[in-house]
Amino acid sequence: MKHLMSAAAATALLTAPALAEDLSVVGSWSGLPLHIQYEAPFWSETLPAASNGQIEVALTTHNQMNLGLGDVYPLLGQGVYDVAMTVADYAVSDAPELEGLDVPLLALTADEARAMVDAARPMVEDIYNTRFNSHVLAIAPYPPQIVFCNAEINGLDDLAGKKVRASGRMTAKFLEALGAEGVNVSFAEVPGALQKGVVDCAVTGAGSGYSAGWWEVSTHLLPIPLGGWDSVVTAINLDKWNSLDADMQALISEQVTTQFEAPAWDSAQDALVNDIACLTGNGDCPSGEARSMTLVEVSDADFEKAREVLVTEVLPEWAERAGAEWAERWNASVGQVVGVTIATN
Repeated sequence: MKHLMSAAAATALLTAPALAEDLSVVGSWSGLPLHIQYEAPFWSETLPAASNGQIEVALTTHNQMNLGLGDVYPLLGQGVYDVAMTVADYAVSDAPELEGLDVPLLALTADEARAMVDAARPMVEDIYNTRFNSHVLAIAPYPPQIVFCNAEINGLDDLAGKKVRASGRMTAKFLEALGAEGVNVSFAEVPGALQKGVVDCAVTGAGSGYSAGWWEVSTHLLPIPLGGWDSVVTAINLDKWNSLDADMQALISEQVTTQFEAPAWDSAQDALVNDIACLTGNGDCPSGEARSMTLVEVSDADFEKAREVLVTEVLPEWAERAGAEWAERWNASVGQVVGVTIATN
């Protein structure tokens, strides 16, 4: 009888499902398209299904948790949660070298932005390993960070003398070089700041501005990517990652790449065109009711001036803060892709 019971117990053990791997995941802004269309479905449905129930996910977002944006990755590194994603620029106070991931004006299309990100990825992985005790799973884009103004503008020169909310530190430096005043205002506070005149203009993605109602408090749209593409980095705590077996790591990596990162990039260019149509009424708006902001045409002279300011002032200033080693790595990777070399001493 004992032998029969032992055999039965062994059979039950072999046929029972393995314990599920629990992942606590903190997503980016809950109300924006990247989270709604890609992050939430992937972590809540796609990955658990692909794992046949071996991965269970508890998903929230940093704004739902009231996390300080600069705290998202440091807390990830401490193991407060397992996976987190937010805009890389939110972490540059802890890692100034990370600014080299999302440089303004070097990528004007989604394909160009993807090439920049792919070139920068080895640097980004090293930064997250050493600065935030985490492993990079994906880098996905918000659409290009363009300019909303609650004042009449006709081109880039008209930003001089205006107070402008920047989407990141390098963008703020760029605006200052143009003669504007970079102002630090959180995304959620921008509509009130535009309405009250705390800022004259603000930089964010076209889709984000549409979803958040910035068209209600701004009149002119300048579709020049002054804030880059606001790359969103998805990372997993390194201790958690190392605790997973090789098959689980391979499954997560493959699913994140094919079912989250690639679709987000595939839609990025069309999203920009559609979002501008939604904000200005110039074209069909698939997202809802089209608005009537004035679309300011960007001239070749605007692009040439912006690029010159970037290369001669903004990037060298970043190289001084980040250090020569990072500038040299950037030159050998991103710089090769975009045809820009930062002078280093």
